[in-house]
Amino acid sequence: MEWILDILTQKIPLGTWVKDLVELVKDEFFYEFRAFSDGFGFLINGFVELLEMIPPLALIALICAIAYGLHRSWRLVALIAAGLLLILNLGYWIYTVQTIGLVLFSTVVCIIVGVPVGILAARRRWLYKVLRPILDLMQTIPPFVYLIPTLMLFGLGVVPGLISTVIFAIPPSIRLTYLGITSVPEQLVEAGKAFGATRLQLLFKVELPHAMPTIMAGITQCIMLSLSMVVIAALVGASGLGNPVVRAMFQMKPDMGFEAGLSIVIIAIVLDRILRRAEPAGTQRS
Repeated sequence: MEWILDILTQKIPLGTWVKDLVELVKDEFFYEFRAFSDGFGFLINGFVELLEMIPPLALIALICAIAYGLHRSWRLVALIAAGLLLILNLGYWIYTVQTIGLVLFSTVVCIIVGVPVGILAARRRWLYKVLRPILDLMQTIPPFVYLIPTLMLFGLGVVPGLISTVIFAIPPSIRLTYLGITSVPEQLVEAGKAFGATRLQLLFKVELPHAMPTIMAGITQCIMLSLSMVVIAALVGASGLGNPVVRAMFQMKPDMGFEAGLSIVIIAIVLDRILRRAEPAGTQRS
């Protein structure tokens, strides 16, 4: 019995294995990771600088025009304008533009990767069985855990924050794309096949249009989860509204923390209302 107890009390060196793996990857591909970080960081910072060149009132007017074009609601436009003007008045506009840039980039990456993976998983059910525990792990493990290896591999800056944001935000895109494709009625698919549609035609003309509301719900969740990561991303050098929140925490400034946090909430509300699925005429809500 003693030898059994000795075996049970021996610690499995999981942490050491992970550390050795990260160190190995870092040593073997150091310059490749840094080149990727510099290139991707250049794209993100360039996009943010382009947004910063637009006068604040002009950008607010553009966002309001997009909201009206999608929802035809003046109450929604008034709500969005009031929220964005409040951010401008509080002095957090530049941080807000930086946050929008980071959220948009992370969402685009989630769409480019997550939607095709979800479609493939719907085609190959065994793949989703393999992906499901991985997706559960990506969403439940604390973000600070995978922030450490991304920081080691990519260095300080916006890129490790972006990658950590994508890891945290991409599971809903994969899950809801899978759900949308698998929930397409079999009768629609059979009707498409009866008319001689190829697999690509079935995908783009039957399955994706039917699954689009579910896929859009997944994209909306990606945006909200990306926005929830701005404070954590700021800890590794990412720009945005997370910076004043972190400074307020370390400098014990509740006023700055409240104003920056309120700005994050306003951006979340604005993005949610703009991306919310349009309702039938006569039932729209602001």
